[in-house]
Amino acid sequence: MYYQEINTRSAVGQGGCRVASASLRSSLAFCEEFGGLEEDVNRYDILLLVKKVGRQAGFSPRMIQLLDYYMAFTRDVDWEEGSRPIVFQSLARTALDLGVSERQIQKLEQSLFEAGAITWHDSGNYKRYGQRDPATGRLLYAYGVELTPLAELRPALERKLEEKQQHDATWMETKRQISWYRSQLRSTLEELRASDVEPVQMIQFQQQYDAIAIQIRSHISLTNLNSLLARHRSLLSELKAIARAGGLDKKQGDLPPSLMEKTAIHSPKGEQRFVHYKSTTQQSLDKSIPGSPEGRGFQESVAAKPEPDRHTPNTGQQHVNLQMVIDAASDRFREQMGFGREWPDFIEAAYRLRTHHGISQASWAEACHLLGRVGAALCLMITDCATLRQDDPVRQPAAYFRAMVNRAKAGELQLHRSIFGLLEREKGKAA
Repeated sequence: MYYQEINTRSAVGQGGCRVASASLRSSLAFCEEFGGLEEDVNRYDILLLVKKVGRQAGFSPRMIQLLDYYMAFTRDVDWEEGSRPIVFQSLARTALDLGVSERQIQKLEQSLFEAGAITWHDSGNYKRYGQRDPATGRLLYAYGVELTPLAELRPALERKLEEKQQHDATWMETKRQISWYRSQLRSTLEELRASDVEPVQMIQFQQQYDAIAIQIRSHISLTNLNSLLARHRSLLSELKAIARAGGLDKKQGDLPPSLMEKTAIHSPKGEQRFVHYKSTTQQSLDKSIPGSPEGRGFQESVAAKPEPDRHTPNTGQQHVNLQMVIDAASDRFREQMGFGREWPDFIEAAYRLRTHHGISQASWAEACHLLGRVGAALCLMITDCATLRQDDPVRQPAAYFRAMVNRAKAGELQLHRSIFGLLEREKGKAA
């Protein structure tokens, strides 16, 4: 396109004439051959393209402001075949209207010319004047700034806009991924704080997180954003490896050798251990204290396939796996999981939807105490699906969830049957 091959020497020279250049001649030749805009294109459609693309096509906010100002002086008839959109407003009046100097207007016009948006239809003395036909509104004659080159610029602007939209969509998706990884990092850090990981190492982990937990603003490039995402992934992978090894199951025999040594040195034998404040069982984890339940809170690993223990009623959890549960869940539930595909992600998604359905913390805690966190999350997932049924949807999800807990107490809850039923329903929809 000609606007990419600009010779900036198009301003009025010392001799009082506009300096000729290949780009100026090219723009004037296009204006002479202009056959009007296409029927389905409006002049403001082109202006809107310029505003959307902006700096990516070389348009600053001040340039767009001046172009918008000039566009208002043109009429639809100026963009038809046999006419040309020429603005004959004087430099002085334009400068007064925009609150700047004439010299600034000249510089902005030069920048618009270099971007391929305007040219000049000059009179012999470079004065700007013109007249319209009172009957038709067409220009009888006019000398000033010509906006015809915008018509030729439209295809290039459309391509630029498509590239910008793709870039922006990728940028926003990368930002969303970073936000998800941050929530997982915070959750894993809190999980490790409740474990036997050495405090000094926890401080190091927190410092690593703080170093990447910067505010994501639009001025950050996509390249830097991708680099930031890679650092989040790397840190989460490292923390989850430690959590799987010892953060969820605090038997020292399962800890990495380095952590086993540190734990033996820095963890007094008589020290009582407590669950994290977000756990549903706010009791000491020291088994020597009466009433302290085994395998609760973060003591029980949820990274593995859920298996009933001696404290949990037989609800059929052992007959389902994580993939079956995810397939049975609603789209709303899967959105809460983000990119996570592990049991902790499933539990976190259920806990987030708890408030959406009006399920109290007390009901959630009771379900976790009776069924474990996986069982409670399965109950909430089934409740969520029940509210979305086309036939007889559940209107009071909190009561429905409570009824499932009561059935578990009575030994009548069969979670696997409900999940199998949801899977069959999904197969029916697909068919």
